[in-house]
Amino acid sequence: MTEDGRLGVAVIGLGVGEQHARAFASLPTCRVVSVSDLDRGRAERLAVDLSADVSETTDVFRDPRTDIVSIASYDDDHFGQVIAALKSGKHAFVEKPLCRSDGELHAVKDAWSAHGDRHVASNLVLRAAPLYLWLRDAISSGELGDIYAFDGDYLYGRLHKITGEWRSAVDDYSVMQGGGVHLVDLMLWLTGERPVRVTAAGNKISTRETAFRYADFVSASYEFQSGLVARVTANFGCVHRHQHVLRVFGTRATFISDDRGARLHESRGADTGAAAVELAPKPPSKGALIPEFVEAILAGSGARIALQRELDVIAACVAADRALASHEPTEIAYV
Repeated sequence: MTEDGRLGVAVIGLGVGEQHARAFASLPTCRVVSVSDLDRGRAERLAVDLSADVSETTDVFRDPRTDIVSIASYDDDHFGQVIAALKSGKHAFVEKPLCRSDGELHAVKDAWSAHGDRHVASNLVLRAAPLYLWLRDAISSGELGDIYAFDGDYLYGRLHKITGEWRSAVDDYSVMQGGGVHLVDLMLWLTGERPVRVTAAGNKISTRETAFRYADFVSASYEFQSGLVARVTANFGCVHRHQHVLRVFGTRATFISDDRGARLHESRGADTGAAAVELAPKPPSKGALIPEFVEAILAGSGARIALQRELDVIAACVAADRALASHEPTEIAYV
């Protein structure tokens, strides 16, 4: 904690992480004490704006002023940095994915159990979008009836970011973990259920003859104990603007959000239109979940439930990757 009693925050990685830093700095209960980035000049510029220090990443975990480590590094660095944060008794706010394998899931949970009741949250920001907050309430109140199908598409529409930037150099890069995870998170968060089994198929036609080595399109079909069936696609090579398309089918109503906007169908009649839902499908910023994360830390409660939610999302994504590799239906191994 800082000398003035505020929570000290260290931010690692200043792409999306700059928005993390500014969100933490805007809170009266927090102070950004250090920032780090592979581009030191970028770190120095932000440090001046926020009156923070520039640190090496390895120094962050030893800094006694730091209570929260905000992690926005490359995907394959997240796991090691989350473990280092937990072992040093710090809370961790991390960009997706939290980690990338079954073994890493177990290691995160073990580190959390062994090193104190720290808060861990992944920045799955669609939870903060006004449209999906409304939809969650509508589902829980029974407005859609019994949910029997969930259909979500993560349309990345930014081919250059997987063929010409850091993603092409990451071993075992997963589009499900790197993008589809947002729709998987919505699947669990909106329905309040966990799938038990998944099958998956994919291809890399859009990125053939490029530096990207893995499937750029994956379609995963999830089965639930209740009978609910869900399909989530991670479509990184699409010719389309960046967008999340979602369809939720219930026995009383159907929700659809796509290029025509969000709407609710409440009749099967051929002449009956759908009611528009005029709410934003995106959060106000990439730091929209940070105030809630800080409030939970200050309240000193809910850490176990919050961590389990994050672990469940990654378990569902990791199982889809295993199903893709094996071409077999795969049980989801929750930790």
